[in-house]
Amino acid sequence: MSQKKVHLFNSRVTSIISISLVILLIGITTALLLLSSDLSVAVRENITMSVVLKEEVKAADVQKLQKTIDAEPYCKSTEYIDKETASKELAEELGQDPVEFLGFNPLLGSIEMKLFSDYANTDSIAQIEAQLRRMPEVKDVIYQEVLVDAVNKNVKRVSAVLSVFAVLLILISYALIGNTVRLTVYAKRFLIHTMKLVGATGSFIRRPFLAEGVVTGLIAAVIAMGMMSAILFWAQSEISSFLTTEILHTLLVSFLVMIASGIIITIIATYISVTRYLKLNVDELYYI
Repeated sequence: MSQKKVHLFNSRVTSIISISLVILLIGITTALLLLSSDLSVAVRENITMSVVLKEEVKAADVQKLQKTIDAEPYCKSTEYIDKETASKELAEELGQDPVEFLGFNPLLGSIEMKLFSDYANTDSIAQIEAQLRRMPEVKDVIYQEVLVDAVNKNVKRVSAVLSVFAVLLILISYALIGNTVRLTVYAKRFLIHTMKLVGATGSFIRRPFLAEGVVTGLIAAVIAMGMMSAILFWAQSEISSFLTTEILHTLLVSFLVMIASGIIITIIATYISVTRYLKLNVDELYYI
């Protein structure tokens, strides 16, 4: 193999490795965005509203009310806690049985309700609370308003930070991949000029470069996916339950984004670079 071919081969390998590292960052950022979205949903859907029932409500009415609440679009799940169960839970928290201290059970039965994430915000919960309070079996509706506000504010803050980071990463990724592609095309700038001299059209000249860009982007994406898979399997070896169904779904979406990013960014950078050299004359090729 001649020295020139070795140089071109090394340049191609370096280009692919550089692009694959950038695509890996895109994949990791995509995974973080998806996981943060899933986490925010899980946190919101873990917020509980306690629908406290009146003392005289019968068991049949409790079941009917629970079914009514379950049928509401905002309700994810409900659980009925009777007086005795509530007393035992309170005794475990306090370390002392309130029934023994007071001589009677001061607690009331309640329906513990969890909301879908779309409804777990202050405005929606206020409307839900008003609706529940109008039901004749309901004595009170209790939820942690401060917690709801804190969760929603923190979720918005984290989402905003990750979104800004993702946009910056895309711009940086394009700049890095663009520079790598430009260096590759730069080495063939005189070949482009020669093809122009023999009458080749711009689209004909671009075609092999774009095809090479697609292959380069695809190979780089596959390498990046391999590196990301290795990281995840290492995490699985350290944390046995790490690879859940949600993680695998996120990984699949991240892989698709990585493939698309590798191909699209490489094609755009290649097209711009080749077009630039098509516009230059032979004298200008020596001074760029």
